[in-house]
Amino acid sequence: MSKVKELPGEAIVVAAQSPSIAHSVRAYWERVRGGDMGALPAVLGLVVLCTVFALARPAFVTSINFANLFTQGANVTLIAMGLVFVLLLGEIDLSAGFASGVCAAVLAVTLATFGLPWYVCVLAAIATGVLIGIVLGTLVAKVGIPSFVVTLAAFLAFQGLVLVLVNEGTNISVRDSVIVAVANKNLPPLLGWILYAVCVVGFAAVQLLRARNRSARGLVADPLSLIAARVGALALLGGLAVYVLNLERSRNPALVSLTGVPIVVPVIVVLLVVWTLVLRRTAFGRHLYAVGGNTEAARRAGIPVDRIKIAAFVICSAMAAVGGIVAASRASSVDPNTGGSSVLLYAVGAAVIGGTSLFGGKGRVLDAVLGGAVVAVIENGMGLMGYGASVKYLVTGCVLLLAAGVDALARKRAAAAGLR
Repeated sequence: MSKVKELPGEAIVVAAQSPSIAHSVRAYWERVRGGDMGALPAVLGLVVLCTVFALARPAFVTSINFANLFTQGANVTLIAMGLVFVLLLGEIDLSAGFASGVCAAVLAVTLATFGLPWYVCVLAAIATGVLIGIVLGTLVAKVGIPSFVVTLAAFLAFQGLVLVLVNEGTNISVRDSVIVAVANKNLPPLLGWILYAVCVVGFAAVQLLRARNRSARGLVADPLSLIAARVGALALLGGLAVYVLNLERSRNPALVSLTGVPIVVPVIVVLLVVWTLVLRRTAFGRHLYAVGGNTEAARRAGIPVDRIKIAAFVICSAMAAVGGIVAASRASSVDPNTGGSSVLLYAVGAAVIGGTSLFGGKGRVLDAVLGGAVVAVIENGMGLMGYGASVKYLVTGCVLLLAAGVDALARKRAAAAGLR
């Protein structure tokens, strides 16, 4: 909405005016009808799945199972966060799962065999991921090999590399207390509340600053009522989550106490904030969306397309390394299956289910977190109901197909709306 008025002896001035919350809701509904549904299907699916599992198995809503959901889905979510950058280009990385296994093996070998400090081993694992990303990105961007072929070849090669690193099948224990704590320990309850307060205040500050900056530039800004609703929703959901996680989860508190937010949660939150800022507030992020939307147009606009592609693969593989570290922490070991099995499929599924388009140009890092939550809920809920791996794969595959179908239909609807 805008307000137009004429001043004596001056040109017409257009002053931006914040719309009402009702207008914002109508505008959002129009975007949904036009095909831009964003993360709405994932959020609705998450609500439906949680409701069904809670009614079928009351154990699903216990504090200990709630904490398990975070640790079970952490490594898949982290890998999916990196995959978002590649998917935004309309590319794919089929090697991300076993890349995480290679990086986890590097971590385990440097810890167990060479006895290096944990932080050196973590840096070595992440550096391995960066090197993998540079190689894959260069082959795709500079040599011109399709990403499907390059990463499929890497998928096969990295399985062999993991076997080499773990001595053809040896299980390497990870005993460093700091590494093991990442996926197996919890924050003190007070620190959990401090983290909650920082997140809520930070989110409110970002929303208010964004609205002020848009108003200062004469652009339409979100109304304060809508910002308050967003902050209130985050405060309510976050406060409820921290409260539940701070409850005693141990069956024998006298022997061992089990309270607090899992340490892996702030790891995911920090990375979510960092990568969201990279995508939304940097030239690299804008260029990434531009290349994913129309590569040739981006090239003609002077965007260094090759460097953007290489950087996206580097971020993807580096996040795979972080996911591998979390997987090694949770299992307290690394073996030939680390990063294998269904890890890649779940990671790609998480990104797509969350709302990231397989066609490029549309997606957020938050999509990976939401999709990862959906995947974790399906796996956890099906397990509680006594279903085997076969049913889990069937349900997850159907959800992924549904998400991809919704994305394809949404793009067709948006294209049709643009032609009218």
